[in-house]
Amino acid sequence: MLLALRSLLFAVAFYVTTAVMLVLGSWLLVAPRSWAMAGLRLHGLICVWLLRVIAGTRLEVRGRENLPKGACLVVSKHQSAWDTFGLIPLFRDPAIVLKDELKWIPFYGWFCVKFEHILVKRDKAAKALKQMIADAEVRKAQSREIVIFPEGTRQAPGAPPDYKPGYVALYEALALPCVPLALNSGLFWPRRSMTRHPGTIVVEFLEPIPPGLPRKEFRALLETRLEAAATRLVAEGRKNLHQNK
Repeated sequence: MLLALRSLLFAVAFYVTTAVMLVLGSWLLVAPRSWAMAGLRLHGLICVWLLRVIAGTRLEVRGRENLPKGACLVVSKHQSAWDTFGLIPLFRDPAIVLKDELKWIPFYGWFCVKFEHILVKRDKAAKALKQMIADAEVRKAQSREIVIFPEGTRQAPGAPPDYKPGYVALYEALALPCVPLALNSGLFWPRRSMTRHPGTIVVEFLEPIPPGLPRKEFRALLETRLEAAATRLVAEGRKNLHQNK
């Protein structure tokens, strides 16, 4: 009963905070992009704080030293809606690869365009891939972190991996160091559930993979490292969940 109540209170606080910031911050749509990104970062910080205070869900970040200070490619696991706001404050100036349809959502989609995220039309594969790379090149020139969820959509913790080839194309085209990003957020903010479990979400930046590796070698190395780290964090998170029951 207490878990359900805390989850409900957090949901109210989260959606009210998000709606208020979107509406009151709408003037940022015509302000410099850096101002809008500062608002996005603030939203992430507030929501992470609300989650800790109301639901008892904390955040631990490991391997910050592995994130380069300039442009890089970040290939991240994606387990939860938490990832869409909780990861933002961990970067300097992220450009996230998202599906193009999101831009039609009032306020949220307009801000996705304002933030200059990389919006991909997934129904036009070859053309979309070419445009994604072109947009990523521009973000690289801006010294931004280019963040991609290679499985395309949220996957439950422990689910078999389903990597799409887009991240390999970005690695080859951009010639940037690639940072694998593992997490276990889906244990504490499950898909299709309003329950927010107390415990500690762990996000871990792994050692960067240098640019220039052959395609097959890079893909095998990235997926092996990322899956091993994600499996380890999920196992750790399950113990944490059990201890907090």
